[in-house]
Amino acid sequence: MQGPRPVVLSGPSGAGKSTLLKKLLKDYENIFGFSVSHTTRQPRPGEVNGKDYHFVSREEMQREIDAGEFIEHAEFSGNMYGTSKGAVQAVQAQNQICVLDIDIQGVKNIKKTDLNPIYISVQPPSIDILEKRLRDRKTETEESLLKRLTAARVDLELSKEPGLFDLVIINDDLEKAYSELKEVLLEEIKKTQESRKS
Repeated sequence: MQGPRPVVLSGPSGAGKSTLLKKLLKDYENIFGFSVSHTTRQPRPGEVNGKDYHFVSREEMQREIDAGEFIEHAEFSGNMYGTSKGAVQAVQAQNQICVLDIDIQGVKNIKKTDLNPIYISVQPPSIDILEKRLRDRKTETEESLLKRLTAARVDLELSKEPGLFDLVIINDDLEKAYSELKEVLLEEIKKTQESRKS
């Protein structure tokens, strides 16, 4: 694939990936593009189809997966999530660094493709802090919260695999986490800025 190297951000729900991404997108306007994932779950209040997710039916998503249109996909809490090739190519076509927010299974699937991204894991300082962050959001039922915490424990355990990530960020201090993130991406950011000028 042409264009700048994509970035794979992984980590449990509540680790702070979205917050870090928002800062990045704000500071480097138009340098980063977000690959919009597909999901079969219902939109949450305020979510926009095509912006937050491509909200699709299970049948539609399964058809595209079977046709080989997805880089990775997974099932979580009874809903399917995935990243289509088209979503990544749409970002690269804009000469932007494509950001993929992907779970640990997805990371392993992408390792089998020719995508060649920079792999970054964002992790909470502890499971207790993660639980507090998730509870403070007030978006989860007790059952789905417990499912997320179980998934987070698995996620954190699996992410210890040597060589899986290029960088692991422990997000206990947002500014520090953000500067670590920026540092690892600086080369691609510069390349993208340079290619814009030419």
